[in-house]
Amino acid sequence: MDLAKLLKVAEAAVDRGRVITDSRGPGALTSKGDRDMASEVDFAVEREVRAFLERETPDIGVLGEEEGGATDGTRWVLDPIDGTVNFIHGVPLWAISLGLIHEGRAVAGVIDHPALGTRYAAAEGLGATCNDKPIRGSECSDLTDALVAVGDYAVGPDAEAQNAERFALTQRLYPRAQRLRMIGTAATALTWTANGYFDATIMFSNKPWDTMAGVSICREAGLLVLDLDGSEHTPDSRGTFAVAAGIADPLLELVRQASTPA
Repeated sequence: MDLAKLLKVAEAAVDRGRVITDSRGPGALTSKGDRDMASEVDFAVEREVRAFLERETPDIGVLGEEEGGATDGTRWVLDPIDGTVNFIHGVPLWAISLGLIHEGRAVAGVIDHPALGTRYAAAEGLGATCNDKPIRGSECSDLTDALVAVGDYAVGPDAEAQNAERFALTQRLYPRAQRLRMIGTAATALTWTANGYFDATIMFSNKPWDTMAGVSICREAGLLVLDLDGSEHTPDSRGTFAVAAGIADPLLELVRQASTPA
């Protein structure tokens, strides 16, 4: 598999999505459940990027957040607007996120932040970049110095049960880390961890369109990327944990405590 060539395809695909986000507002909203929605732009970007990828790489499946698609094998995974709630409110923290899964592993990704003018990209063995400049993750070794991003709280009918671990983790983290941040977009949190702005990102979720591109970028930036039990991260992991190696153990212990029923 020529990952350098496929990374160029991914960047060209994201370029086509960015033309849409640069020229349109959110438009009409479609409800996806309790306080969850997609905008017209989500659908427009997904359809444009999907059509391009199907032409350029017909042997690779495509899975998009809004309209589904391939769920196994080598596949592109696309979140046309990661951080839709931010996007519709005019908050500039949102991204077009396109990852590539091969043999059960995230092997490449492009995450573009149109409102911020930053693009992150990586492919296995080729390093990670921001606006074409190499990046490396944090080397933090003391949790009291760490800026830690945490994933959004869940919404919907099962939110109370899903959020129990999130609340428990927050209670354990805030007295120990320097600060916590929740920014409303998994793709951005992962790229900012890859770039060393955050020292770790912890999410009790692992939807492939949200995480696979960022997982590839974080790995290539020298970070550990794990499941919440400390095992190697895969598309089937329960959660997503990208972290500087020097603070992985104490953070994993806090995650374990948060996941253990009282």
